[in-house]
Amino acid sequence: MKRLAVVKVGTSSLASASGAIDDTALGKLCDDVAAARIDGWQIVLVASGAVAAGLPALGFDRRPTDMGVLQAVAAVGQPRLVARIGARLEQHRIVTGQVLLTPYDFAQRSQYLHARQTFEQLLELGVLPVVNENDTIADDEIRYGDNDLLAALVANMLQAETLALLTDTRGLFTTDPRIDERASLVEEIVEFDALEAVAGGSRSAHGSGGMASKLAAAKMAAWSGVRAVIASATEPDVVRGALAARAGVGTVVQAREVRLSARKLWIAFAQPARGRVVVDAGARKALLHDGRSLLAAGVRAVEGSFEVDAPVEVIGPDSEVFAKGLARYSGEGLRAVAGLRTSALPDGSPNEVIHRDDLVLLP
Repeated sequence: MKRLAVVKVGTSSLASASGAIDDTALGKLCDDVAAARIDGWQIVLVASGAVAAGLPALGFDRRPTDMGVLQAVAAVGQPRLVARIGARLEQHRIVTGQVLLTPYDFAQRSQYLHARQTFEQLLELGVLPVVNENDTIADDEIRYGDNDLLAALVANMLQAETLALLTDTRGLFTTDPRIDERASLVEEIVEFDALEAVAGGSRSAHGSGGMASKLAAAKMAAWSGVRAVIASATEPDVVRGALAARAGVGTVVQAREVRLSARKLWIAFAQPARGRVVVDAGARKALLHDGRSLLAAGVRAVEGSFEVDAPVEVIGPDSEVFAKGLARYSGEGLRAVAGLRTSALPDGSPNEVIHRDDLVLLP
């Protein structure tokens, strides 16, 4: 049985100084992927760069900032990007197929199963899937994710062995190497909390991700039972190096033994929290140890303004965040019923503030 890996490359690793796709960088990526296929790996390629591929076609000399224009450029660039990847991989006798997704597809069970079936069929036929977020309708990718979170969700869906996140740096450093010559590469991550503060935003004028986004994706992968590697796309033979665990190839994030479902990964990591719910000690115990849903009776305070089904953090009496979930009340509605027993709730009100199926316990 072939081993499966998801390889994600960001715009910053494919774009030239002008912001357009660099044929040399694209060619190296495709050659590296083809070499890994020869080693027996099944590869799913998650490739950003639709905007970069669309810039020259529309006469832009730099990346626009208007969201509507960005989406239009992405619509023009997406087929061009996939065509160029397909043409280069065809030289290695590899057939490619395009798959467009958004992270929200993973929240709907029917869509999730359909997408997984499509991937499985493509891989069975020997096709190399090329994945991108549907930039023309999913503006979160263009503004925030640069496909990192999407790649982690795909790795979870397909139960990949490894997620390789290729970027424009060698990996995560102890401090910013651009300003601190003493910065050293973190070759393996054991504890996230102390390291996430080191990661910054996007350092590229052409991409929309950054090391913080890479770390979030690596954390998602680890919680999926998938080993993740953050490495430089310019490293020689980087894909095979990352998949073979070659020493020094980048920053390795080891997989956790317990996997989260795709839906719970989406809840925990793919959406930022819109508010906070403070609960008492009894509710905390019920959630952590008894597998219960959060009820209004256990709510002591509500922070922030959010809508129904928004992701919220759950905080215990010690002020520590210990869970995250989808609220069945708006912030205003929850304030009105906080502390009430279920029998005292107004008619038609949900019995649960957060159902256990929509709740993720955090370490």
